[in-house]
Amino acid sequence: MRIDWMDVGTIADVPVLGARVVRTADGDIAVFRTADDQIFALYDRCPHKGGPLSEGIVHGRSVSCPLHNWVISLETGAVEGPDHGCAAQISVTLDGGRILLGLPRATRVAHG
Repeated sequence: MRIDWMDVGTIADVPVLGARVVRTADGDIAVFRTADDQIFALYDRCPHKGGPLSEGIVHGRSVSCPLHNWVISLETGAVEGPDHGCAAQISVTLDGGRILLGLPRATRVAHG
């Protein structure tokens, strides 16, 4: 699958231990920032009941879903035991402080 690298802002746009939502035609993406300024991106839906991961608590390299406290790895999207499931992960890189998301070619960032 071909991807396009889409600039979605700066690292400063994402709060430490928090998230920012990027709206796309394929669904919302949560961009997370850890305490040590690592950036991760997952589709903004918990695999359990679809809770908004962007509203969860970031701890270490994980986020806890605000609905039922499922813990999801920011690195892999995998749910940490004893629960099972996986949130879809998005490729992300930093370039000079700019956040670039690797989106499938057909996905476009929504404006507005």
